[in-house]
This record gives sequence, structure tokens and C-alpha cells, in this order.
Amino acid sequence: MQRRTFLAAMRYLSWIVLAGAMSVARAAPEQFPTRPVRLIVPNVPGGATDTIARQLQSKLGELWGQPIIVDNRAGASGGIAFALAAKAPPDGYTLLVSSVSITIVETTLAKTLGATPSRDLTGITCVMQVPHVFVVNPSVPAASVGAMVDHVKKSGARLNFATAAIGTYTQLDAIRFLRAAGIDMTVVPYKGGAGQFIAAVLGNEAQAAMVNLASSIAHIRGGRMKVLATTWPSRRPELPEVPTMAESGFPGIGTNAWNGLFAPAKMPKALLARIHSDVAKVMDTAATREQLAKQMIAVVVSKSPDEFNGLLSEERKKWRQVVVENNINVQ
Repeated sequence: MQRRTFLAAMRYLSWIVLAGAMSVARAAPEQFPTRPVRLIVPNVPGGATDTIARQLQSKLGELWGQPIIVDNRAGASGGIAFALAAKAPPDGYTLLVSSVSITIVETTLAKTLGATPSRDLTGITCVMQVPHVFVVNPSVPAASVGAMVDHVKKSGARLNFATAAIGTYTQLDAIRFLRAAGIDMTVVPYKGGAGQFIAAVLGNEAQAAMVNLASSIAHIRGGRMKVLATTWPSRRPELPEVPTMAESGFPGIGTNAWNGLFAPAKMPKALLARIHSDVAKVMDTAATREQLAKQMIAVVVSKSPDEFNGLLSEERKKWRQVVVENNINVQ
């Protein structure tokens, strides 16, 4: 009798402990955060990714009532920041703000990082997109993408296509376009990124590039660059006369850089959902949209972490195919 009573008491005690643990687990997202949160950024201050991180720093800090610390960790095409975030505890106190490059890096750099984004990180939500345009130096005798392709084919001109560093989406997009167009140009990667390759196009060191609209609009309006198309799904209000790449006969070619928020893998789903909800709450507002639109940044928030992770999976497949088909290796 005493043994049965003892076993019953132990089962009851175990149930109490389990229920308490479940209660704590359920309560954790509501209690988060209780201390400062770090946002790792794989770029130096300035630029679209850092701009979004600063937006989140201000707005989430106000909502959460805790300091948000932006930690800029540039280097290795984002790999340093990815590895740092991947090794953090999955408790929500270390998050990563990163761009489309996170879906490319594991194909080109994972062996040297000690971390693989698809395995060691999980997506929370997309946050924004930046429209890009296809530009050429004014010396190129073409007013459309088709005309440029015809010029290269008929004249045999050896033009340079400027991109950011090897393994970046700008380089891969240039390769994709040249293959689709059936033309040969020299793809020239610039380690200094957009600032350097924009200067190359302005100086006619390179004759073509795909670059974000915010960085190029002043040069386009000043006649120092000629815009042939936009990679946005529809025509841009800033340049309503400029056709899309799809209208120009190249659907799916060209990337509109996106930025998203990531967390270490194995973060509890309830906490992922809580952070996603809070990001949507502070970013998806008329005021924020209007503020960022002035910088030609479009707010794009995923419906859920699952939707964003689905996008990441498709992006990885696309970029892996480009990397493999063109034997791109930056190890």
C-alpha cells in the first residue's frame, strides 16, 4: 500500500514539474526580452542592410523597452557575421540582419566558415527589398537591353560588365544575363562593391552593371549613366518610361536585393513567432513605408517564418545551380 502511494505521489510530482516546465516554455516568448538584444550586421555602417538594422534598432527597442545593439561585423562576404550568429544560443538575444547573399554564401564559402546558413540559422522574416536597374555607360550605342545585345553581337565589341566581388549576387546575375542573351562580355568583379563598380561605369572602365536604384538614380538623372531596364516586377514610379527586364525579353534575370532577419537554429517556434509578429508590427506601417520609400527601399514582411524559410530554400537552389553550372569557386 505504501509503495503504491509512493509511486502515485512520484507520478503526481513528475506531472507538476512537467506542467511547470511547459508553463515556463509557454511564458518565455511573452517575457522576452528582459535584457539587451544584439543585431549582427555583415556590413560596415551605411548601405541598405545597415539602414534596416538601424530601423529595427529604433523601433524594436521602443516596443521591447530594451536596448538593441547593432554589431557591424564585415568580412568574408558576410561569412564572419553568419558564423558568429550561428554559434549564438537560440534564445532571441542574438539575431542577424542579412541580405540575399546569405543564400549564396554556403555554396561559395561554407567550407571556410565552420557554419552553414541553411543548417545553423533559421529565417524569421523578410524585411525589405531594394529595386535594381540595368545601366550602361552613355558611350554604349543602345537605348534598350535588346539593342545592347544586338550591338555586342553585330559589332563584336568587347565590353566589361562590372559587379561586386566573386560569388556575390551581382556577379552571378551578370553571368546569368550573358548566358540568357547569348553574348560574351568580360565580367569584372570589384572587391569594393557597388561604390567601386559604379565609379567604373561612370569612368567607362566598365560599360554595364546591375545596381540598386538608390545608388544610381542621381547619375541616371544627371545623364552620367543610361538606364536600360529595371529588375523590379513592374515599372518604377521614379522611372516610368523604363521597361522591366521581363518586358525587355529577359524574365527572371536580375535580383532585387532583399534583407531579412535570422536567428540561430533550434530557436523555439513560439519565440520565432513572437519576434516575427513584433517585426511586422513595427515595420509594416504607413509611416515606415513612406520613410524608407524616400531611400528607395520597399518594406516587404513575410507572412510567417515558414513562408520566409520557403523563400530561402528556393533562393539557395537557384544560386547553387548558377554557381555549379559556371564553376564559380572562391575558396
